[in-house]
Amino acid sequence: MKTLRSYVAGRWHEADSDFRTLVNPSTEEEIARASSHGVDFAAVLDHAHRVGGPALREMTFAERAGLLKGMSKVLRENRDELLALSRENTGTTKADGAFDVDGATGTLAWYAGWGRKLGDGPLLAEGDGHQLARGPGFWSQHVLVPRRGAAVHVNAFNFPAWGMAEKAACSILAGMPVITKPATATALVTERCVELILEADVLPEGALQMICGGTGDLLDRLGPLDVLAFTGSAETAAGLRDRDNLRRDNTRVNVEADSLNAAVLAPEVTDAARELFYTDVVREMTQKTGQKCTAVRRILVPAGEMDSVQEELSSRLAEVVTLGKRMMQTHPRLAAVPALISMALFRMGRRVDAIKGLNSALALEPAWPEPYVNLSGVLRATVERVVVLGFEVRVELTSAATRASFTAQVTRGDAQALALAEGDT
Repeated sequence: MKTLRSYVAGRWHEADSDFRTLVNPSTEEEIARASSHGVDFAAVLDHAHRVGGPALREMTFAERAGLLKGMSKVLRENRDELLALSRENTGTTKADGAFDVDGATGTLAWYAGWGRKLGDGPLLAEGDGHQLARGPGFWSQHVLVPRRGAAVHVNAFNFPAWGMAEKAACSILAGMPVITKPATATALVTERCVELILEADVLPEGALQMICGGTGDLLDRLGPLDVLAFTGSAETAAGLRDRDNLRRDNTRVNVEADSLNAAVLAPEVTDAARELFYTDVVREMTQKTGQKCTAVRRILVPAGEMDSVQEELSSRLAEVVTLGKRMMQTHPRLAAVPALISMALFRMGRRVDAIKGLNSALALEPAWPEPYVNLSGVLRATVERVVVLGFEVRVELTSAATRASFTAQVTRGDAQALALAEGDT
């Protein structure tokens, strides 16, 4: 089993205790372990302040943009390896894994292009200058300069590549060294991204450090010139903001937490609009298991249509097979929505119980026959029908063993790549 390492103070650090285990969420196989035990967090922050920060501040925006371009190129060249790791570590389909990996390379490239447009200066003028007296000898001009601190990034589990890259792109372009902390559950992908970038030697030393495992006392050491960026739950974010040192020093804390995006069905809409609503809601609930930061969290419909909309959505969602625990994720001819990270199952189970208590009509039972629930290995099935639904394709299948029918939903690109056709096995 692989032991994930942290890259801190110019070297790789491998812990020897206090490990948390990472699993393949589709098979529950233990695939890696992570711990930051033994990391000197004072040295980590000092390395960023003393080594990484000065190196980045000496560079122009265009030069920093070149760093981002190099990072993007490295990840793009190793795309297939990262997609394979994503499938193993996060349970994603190829399409959902690409959503993360390509998002990382695209974000880095986009900020690189923006940085080139900012030019060859190390500072950024803010607005026009102003003459403050009768003569030009008294003049005022605001300029934006890099903060002489470190940017600490605490990232969410759903986008281990993109989450790391988008935060790092902003900070490095602004001239601030990065200390990135991936969510432990999916840190295998992030660790390899950082490893590839460091192996390619595209960044000055100290510009990027990574912690696999807990943050120890790092956050308690942040000062007025540092920045903390967090993506996760609002509950955790509230605890971070309330740290004494962050409030005392007015340390910048940026939070992305608990989006409340909604899908709204207006009264008396056309049939086409209604169909678009149903299609979008189902996609939002199934693509990346609804784990996108922008996925809808609320579905608002006219009161008089509650029953009919719930019935229609339940019917459509019942056709979607989530290929997760001991199912057929690795079968070469099938793709499916990603499985849940097993570390979150206990908390999710408690929430589902609470939801069922509030709404007994909610359809939460498995959509496949009982024999499939504890299935181990590959399920052989015959493709009965392939139905194109906009950007997605519904594949209706029959089990070769039991002759039971079930449905999988794949992206249109995956269906074309797999050349799915009726009669295939």
